[in-house]
Amino acid sequence: MPSPHDAVAPPHLSVVVPVKNEAANIAPLVAEIAAALQGSGTFEAIFVNDGSTDGTAAALRAEMARYAWLRMLTHAVSTGQSAAVRSGVRAARAPIVATLDGDGQNDPAFIPALVAALGAEGKVGLAQGQRVGRKDTAFKRLQSRLANRVRAWLLKDSTRDTGCGLKAFRRDAYLALPYFDALHRFMPALVSRDGWEVALVDVVDRPRLHGVSNYGFWNRVWVGIIDLIGVRWLISRKRPSPTVTEG
Repeated sequence: MPSPHDAVAPPHLSVVVPVKNEAANIAPLVAEIAAALQGSGTFEAIFVNDGSTDGTAAALRAEMARYAWLRMLTHAVSTGQSAAVRSGVRAARAPIVATLDGDGQNDPAFIPALVAALGAEGKVGLAQGQRVGRKDTAFKRLQSRLANRVRAWLLKDSTRDTGCGLKAFRRDAYLALPYFDALHRFMPALVSRDGWEVALVDVVDRPRLHGVSNYGFWNRVWVGIIDLIGVRWLISRKRPSPTVTEG
């Protein structure tokens, strides 16, 4: 079914935000996105309501009445952060997509810097945020540090923090990646696998605005051994892309 947004010119940037039971965080985060991107060209923000059971949908509809650039997609049941991001990217109308988490820990003020890091030459496929001053508990920081070291050792992706939700990337580069759960945690390695450069941008972490984490410990901190092995296999099986001519 065509979207009502199809009738207008596509924006330059799409911001995708996965949310699950984040009713109290919607209004302040939308306001921060508006402030961060004011004067940065045309944009849209797509909040993917991942099976929320609180007032998230109502909060989003209230903000949609104020901002024409705000869109909401809804999953009937929660399918996880990676699936929510994928739904948003597939629905995005801009060639450049930025993502951030819906809990307020990611500051939208860093989106312009991430988009700028992609450059105009078309060589950089992903600008990956790397958190400075993590606001998680000491236990979570330790778990994340260990998981990142194992991942970096196996995948050689030169990134210390793939779990940061702040990213900017070329939509076509993302859609060419093999999809699986937890894809968002392996994007630097897989984007590099496809021949793109990856830019690393330090971003400041903040405490969650309201509520508690709505995605499980395993989704947010540890990456599964099977996923690591699978991604390492994908990298090892990559062959140079052929030069194609017609006629």
